[in-house]
This record gives sequence, C-alpha cells and structure tokens, in this order.
Amino acid sequence: MGRLFGTDGARGVAITELTCETAMQIGRAAALVLTQKTHHKAKILIGKDTRISSDILEAALVAGICSTGADAVILGVVPTPAVAYLVKKREADAGVMISASHNSMEFNGIKLFAGTGYKLSDDIEEEIEALILDTPEKITESLACGEMVGRVSYDKNAGWDYIRYVMKTIDCDLRGVRVAIDCANGSASATAENLFGGLGATVFLINCSPDGTNINEKCGSTYLDTLSNFVREKKCQLGVAFDGDADRCLAVDENGAIVDGDKLIAIFAKSMRDKGTLKKNTAVVTVMTNLGFTHFAKENNINMVTTKVGDRYILEQMLAGDYSLGGEQSGHIIFRDYATTGDGQLTAVQLLAIIKETDMKLSTLSALMDRYPQVMINVKIAKKWKETWKNDSEIEEIISVNQKKLGSAGRILVRESGTEPLIRVMIEGKRFDIINEMALKIADKIKERCPAAE
Repeated sequence: MGRLFGTDGARGVAITELTCETAMQIGRAAALVLTQKTHHKAKILIGKDTRISSDILEAALVAGICSTGADAVILGVVPTPAVAYLVKKREADAGVMISASHNSMEFNGIKLFAGTGYKLSDDIEEEIEALILDTPEKITESLACGEMVGRVSYDKNAGWDYIRYVMKTIDCDLRGVRVAIDCANGSASATAENLFGGLGATVFLINCSPDGTNINEKCGSTYLDTLSNFVREKKCQLGVAFDGDADRCLAVDENGAIVDGDKLIAIFAKSMRDKGTLKKNTAVVTVMTNLGFTHFAKENNINMVTTKVGDRYILEQMLAGDYSLGGEQSGHIIFRDYATTGDGQLTAVQLLAIIKETDMKLSTLSALMDRYPQVMINVKIAKKWKETWKNDSEIEEIISVNQKKLGSAGRILVRESGTEPLIRVMIEGKRFDIINEMALKIADKIKERCPAAE
C-alpha cells in the first residue's frame, strides 16, 4: 500500500486528513503523469458523490488540474462506474471520482482512472505519490500560465449517457419486476429511478434524498435492515442496495434475507455458464470469499481463481487470464464484457434480468450456494500500528493456535483494511459458537497489543 493511495485511491477525513492542498497536488501530479505522453491539450473528467465535502475537494482538484494546463470537465454527481465508462467514451485522458465509497460522511476520497477507463496500476500511483511527496518542485516547474492555463466545462449529459449504456447490457425489459432500491443517499440517487424505471420495473426508492451529511447513514449496502423490512412490507420480489458511490451492490430476497456478493457471483456464474458467456468457465474471487462458494464451484464445474482483497486486484487477474466475471463478498462485482470496474447498478440490472428471464424467486436462485458461518470483527488501530502489527509474535501465535484447532474444517484470515484504520478478523467454520469465541480472542489480543489510542 502506498503513502497516499490505499487499495481504492486516496482516502481520509475530508479537509483535515485529505486536505484541499493534497487534493490540489493530486490534481496537478495526476494531470502531469497521466498526460505526459499526449501531444494535445489534455482533458480530465471529474465526478463526485453527495458528501458535503465533495464540492470543496472538486474545486481543489479542478484548480490543480487546470493549473498544469489540462482542461477539467465536471460531471456532477454520478456513480464511480459512470466516470470509468465516460472517460473512455468521451476520449478523455483521465478521470477522477471524489468519493469515500461506503465510509461515513466525514471521510472522502479520490479515485483515479486512466484514459482506458481502468483504475491506475500500483506503479502509476507510486509515480504520482513520488511527485507529490518527494519532488514537489517538479510540479511547480510544470505549472502553466497565460493562455496555457486549462479551462473548466460541465458535462450535463453524463448521467443519461451512463444510464442508456447500462440499459443496453440486457436483452429484456423489466416489466412485472417489483424491486426496492436503497440508494444510500449517495450517487445512485441521481440515476437509479431513471435507470430501473426506464427498463420498466416497478420501483420503490428508499434513502434517495441526499443532504450532504446522510450518505451511508444507517442505509445502503452496509446496513440492510431497513431495506429488508421494506421489501417484506411492500411485498417486493427483491431489494437491492448500493453504497455511497454505487460501485457495489448487495441484495435481499423476497423474504428479506440477505444475498451477499458471494451468492450474487454464484448466481451470475451459473447463469453465464449456462449461456456460454463465462469465459474459461471461471470466476475470479478473493481470499475473503466464503468457503461455501468453493463447494458451489466444485459442484457446478466452475473454476475459481483467488486473489487478494480489492476490486483492482480482481480486475488485474481478470485481465491477465481473460476472464469475464469477478467480484467480492462486499458486492464489488465486475462484468468485464460491459465494464472496467465494479458497478452496483449494472450488477442489479443483470440480477433483475435473470429473475425476469427465469421467473424464479431470488431465494431459490441464492439457494444454489450454502454459506458457511462466518464471523467478522473489525479492530480499530492507531496509525503507528499499520503493517507493524503483523510482526507481533503474540498475535501470530494466537492465530496459529486457533487455525490448528479448526484444521481443514475452517479458516482464519486476519488482514489490514485498505481503506480504513482497521484490522479485520475473519473466521469461517461449521459451528458459529466455536468460531465466534476464536474471533473474540484474536480481536482482544490485537486490541491489547495494538491499542487504538495514540
């Protein structure tokens, strides 16, 4: 993980950690690095979510981009995958999304896309970081002036162009499908009604009134209770929930039961295999994927390729192996035939199309994969413990002892979050009571050895 960029861009508490000065420097450095081989006036697209701090950071990024001589095109509030799609469609040199995804409103982030629509590689992010942190004088030397300063413009068709594209990814309409949609008071609030309603679905929107401070607040893909209750109350066939920037999707079935990313990938993998569109008969998943998916894959003769957590690493593996489907438990799902990044609304549209075409309930579709009991505990740590906690002998020992107790009937995964100051303790096994006790012991040991207070 880099000094500025984690697994999904630069992120921190807006203004105090992810400062306006940092945003301006990222804008300048990104413009210089991503457009250094162009022989024309560079163009960079900028999208944002609904956080109150997004406007401020947008202004700083625009100032940074234009001060290098590149033009900045403001897309407004759009989903992250819309930026990824539009940067290629508009033949831009790069794209920026201002969002902290599923995090609470005080956080914000900056995600960068190359002109291909793909997120930047680690190497390019490191080049940008080095320019900002090690040789800022090179940025100063490259500032434009006079008529060479960049211009600012506004793309009023951005949302609609993205909506129309996602609509074209299915061959049926969604008439007769009754769906509840939780927009997390985020980016999907600007597109969901027109997208799903335009396809003919009967749509019930919740958490679709962003005010700058309520993004992800007890709603969206990280808080499904409200959606679950709503689906039962309104007798919907299913509900789908997005996160703040709408690049992930989780669902609940007609009974309100959660259908997580692992189960969604299983549904898509089987459907695509049956249609002959699952390239190399393979799904790319992460080390966090439930053991139940492993058994599902074996039973259905589907190959499974595993990578580390983070949709950028899933995509890298998909590109390297020429695979068409990949994703993770959190709901980041990539359909490489249609998108260059995870797309929550595209995922939901594909799911609704399967329900329409098969005339099956989501509870029936999701039953094809049995989910092993899983316990996840997040342990907050101080910044000084980042990475170093891995070398603590007492933490290593307690993990090793409990893994031996589980044997082949379960697994323990302890990893540092790439987006938050947390260590995630995840244990899977056949008996919840046993794995829950183990997870608590490991979490307590981490708290003891790496206290959160500075």
